[in-house]
Amino acid sequence: MRSPWTWAALAVVAGVCGTLPFVVGGGDDPRPLSAAEARRMARTRFEAYRDSPEQVMVQAPLPGGTAVIRAVVDEHRHRAVGWFDTGDAAERGLLVWDGTGLAIARPRIDGSAGPLARPASLAEAVRDAARVKPGAWIHRQYGPASLDTALRLTLSLAAARPDSTRLLTRSGPRHLGEDRIDGRTYDVFSAQPPTPMPDESPLTYWIDRAGHLRRVRSDLDDDRTIVVDVTGERVRPGVPDGPWAARGSTR
Repeated sequence: MRSPWTWAALAVVAGVCGTLPFVVGGGDDPRPLSAAEARRMARTRFEAYRDSPEQVMVQAPLPGGTAVIRAVVDEHRHRAVGWFDTGDAAERGLLVWDGTGLAIARPRIDGSAGPLARPASLAEAVRDAARVKPGAWIHRQYGPASLDTALRLTLSLAAARPDSTRLLTRSGPRHLGEDRIDGRTYDVFSAQPPTPMPDESPLTYWIDRAGHLRRVRSDLDDDRTIVVDVTGERVRPGVPDGPWAARGSTR
C-alpha cells in the first residue's frame, strides 16, 4: 500500500498549515538598498552558481505538518537529489527534481522489512538514489502545491552571470535589517524573485557581506511559509545520473 503522503505529493495537494519564525534585528526600518548593497545582491546568484553543487535544507508546509528535505543541488545541471521526511516513519523517502518536475522512490536497499530507515547522512541518501532502478522512480510534473514551489525555488537561486544591478534596483528591493544564523551576521533583503518564478510574491533573502546566500524565505498565502537554507557544504558524491537514466536528459 502506498503511503498517503507520497500520493498527496504526487497528486499536487494544495493547502497547508504552519509557519516558521522570522526575527530581524538591527533596529532598522525597511529602506531601499544602497548602491553597494544592490551590487552585492546582484552577484548573489552568480556566487551560488560558482559554489554549486551545495547542500540545502528545505522546509515546505504540508497539510497538517511540514516536509523537511535535505538535498544536494547542482545549479549547473539544474538537478537535485536528496531525502524527504515528514516526521512520520511511514512518510519518508528519496526525492529528485529538475526543471521539469520531481520524482520519489521508497527503496529498501538492504531488503529489510518495517519502516524505511532514515539515511545516516545526505551522502548516504545520494548513494542510495544512485542505486535505485530507474523504473522505481515515480515521476510527475510540477503543480501548484507548496512542495513544488519550494523545489522550483531551489533551482532559481543561481545564475551563470551576475544579475543586472539596474534591473534589480528597478524591482524595488528593500533592506529589512540584520539577522544572525549560526553565529554569523547577515543582511536581510526583500526582493522580487528571479526568473523562472516571476509571478511569485517577494522573497526574503539572508546574504552575507561577501554576497553569499544563506537563506531564502517565501511567504505564501494563508500564512504558509517556505524556507530554503543553503548550508555551504559540499556533498560527495554529487548529483548522480541514475534517477534520470530512463528518461534521458530533462534539462
